[in-house]
Amino acid sequence: MRSFPFKQVDVFSRTPLKGNPLAVVFGADELSDERMAAFATWTNLSETTFVLEPQDPRADYRVRIFTTLSELPFAGHPTLGTCHAWLEAGGVPKGEEIIQECGVGLVRVRRQGTELAFLAPPLLRTGPVEADVVERVRLGLGLPADAIVRTQWVDNGAGWLAVMVEDRRQVLDLQPDHAQMLGLAVGVIAPWHPERDGDGAQFEVRAFISGDGMPEDPATGSLNAGIAQWLLSEGLAPESYVVSQGLSMGRAGRIQVDRVGDEVWIGGAVVTCIDGTLTL
Repeated sequence: MRSFPFKQVDVFSRTPLKGNPLAVVFGADELSDERMAAFATWTNLSETTFVLEPQDPRADYRVRIFTTLSELPFAGHPTLGTCHAWLEAGGVPKGEEIIQECGVGLVRVRRQGTELAFLAPPLLRTGPVEADVVERVRLGLGLPADAIVRTQWVDNGAGWLAVMVEDRRQVLDLQPDHAQMLGLAVGVIAPWHPERDGDGAQFEVRAFISGDGMPEDPATGSLNAGIAQWLLSEGLAPESYVVSQGLSMGRAGRIQVDRVGDEVWIGGAVVTCIDGTLTL
């Protein structure tokens, strides 16, 4: 056994325990794939990341991202959380932006005041969701036949599909049948209505990964990156907006979306909750 520097951070929140937790293991070059996967399963968090030396000379660090079930080529809250942890641990970027190397290639991360934001990667799959899949999702979510008003594949490496409903309360009240949606990564979104919901955010989102150790994700960067590219391309959202996520889990995640020219940036706050040493 040997020791590794370790942090556990909370992403998309300034308040500990109100965002999406992430475990970050440093100096993981000597760990086997099996050891990484076993530790990620043991944490039982939505994702665990392992920081390694970059293979691409343009990158500041390399990260491998594991759920309790598998390794992901990209995920949003692990990108921001790992970057925060790397900077806090003394990492110094080569340029003005931080360049993360992961399964989808190089991901740009920038400081945005006291927060961080990543550049949304290209979608690997887009377009309307097939009717049979939509029906399976509808049944799994327990929604009435006419509740889903729009659908789209928004897969940027995590397999996401998104469905839109009209009312925020429909999103908050969902009690999904995960057996019905097994194998799917489903995002559900609805607009906030200012006169009823206030102006603290513009959209409510929930994210379901049926079959995972954490079947609902409290605040999801990759899903919101994909949704943002969809909504912005169809004129369904303003150039800058805020997403609320996690309320049904007792969280209070806030995801900032900004379109700058042709680029879509996904940002939020990160706070460190645990800083210590891991023995594996």
